[in-house]
Amino acid sequence: MASQTYQIAVLPGDGIGPEVVEQATRVLKHVSEKSSKFKLELNSYDFGGAAIDSAGEPLPETTLKACKSADAILLGAVGGPKWGVGKVRPEQGLLQIRKELDLYANVRPALFPSESLLEHSPLKTEVARGTKFIVIRELVKGLYYGDRKEADLDTPGSDGEAYDMMVYNKADVQRITRLAAFLALQQNPPAKIISIDKANVLATSRLWRRVVTETIENEFKDKNLELDHHLVDSAAMVMIANPRKLNGIILTENMFGDILSDESSVIPGALGLLPSASLSELPTGEKPCKGLYEPIHGSAPDIAGKGIANPVGTILSAALLLRWSLGLDKEATAVEQAVRKVLDTSDLGGYGLRTGDLGGKAGSKEVGDKVLEVLDTLL
Repeated sequence: MASQTYQIAVLPGDGIGPEVVEQATRVLKHVSEKSSKFKLELNSYDFGGAAIDSAGEPLPETTLKACKSADAILLGAVGGPKWGVGKVRPEQGLLQIRKELDLYANVRPALFPSESLLEHSPLKTEVARGTKFIVIRELVKGLYYGDRKEADLDTPGSDGEAYDMMVYNKADVQRITRLAAFLALQQNPPAKIISIDKANVLATSRLWRRVVTETIENEFKDKNLELDHHLVDSAAMVMIANPRKLNGIILTENMFGDILSDESSVIPGALGLLPSASLSELPTGEKPCKGLYEPIHGSAPDIAGKGIANPVGTILSAALLLRWSLGLDKEATAVEQAVRKVLDTSDLGGYGLRTGDLGGKAGSKEVGDKVLEVLDTLL
């Protein structure tokens, strides 16, 4: 039986991006080598600041073409002081690729890869323990993509007015709600959906609340899905005071999701721990689901090139790539279990290997080596 070959576009990016991506691609190549049923073909392309340096723009046509034809995309990180906030910026590449590929759903788990990491949370252990939710952020509409006017502060007589428009329609809200429901139903019992808005002030939020409610009630009425609505300011307080109250699927629009997912990401104690996925369709596993996978952290230029960056978030992003874009749940679970054992300090035979952000001394490659070693016993 001929094996299936999947094309993976790799965008190492800037700063520590190439270092953490290297460890994740080692994991993907190892998974591929261990299988006779599929092969992963990985090819790297410039993106972000690296692409500005090589091609004068953050998302060159060759990179975009490769991403459009790939089955999935693995990204490191973009940006850094070298490129500043001028007219051409690395982050523009992110906005463009999301729009070009219609990556409308950003999925960010907020959970502890290992229970033994609780001590690193900025929250008290008794507050953080048991936190387990997924933030689903609408990614291609709202303020970041609406019409805008830049302020003119240099022309005499100008009032310097600036504005950004937040625009959503019914179809935008329906499709992100369907994805939230799909992921909620993957859990047993189904996870609660917690929709976040500002419906007491914003017209777009009142649309959001009504369409979310109607979609769940009309399309999932026999699925026993529980739905709650929270105002964004209240949810931000609850996320710190008692994050377990938000356990389940947190569903929200672009800007609120940007803020809340960053807030939630510090609960496990280190930005280097958590993965994310940006998806263009439901990850049913029946066919490749186009997705871009990346760790939640930035490019960390202050430690770039030192080989000390935590690769766990990128490796776990590769696991999500295997599960959601390629339907390889067994292999994804093996990668996650390997990471858990490498991090764990409990009596379950874990290695307790930690990078500097977790109080340890291990380097990026050392963590990657140990993950591969454990993975060998699981595949």
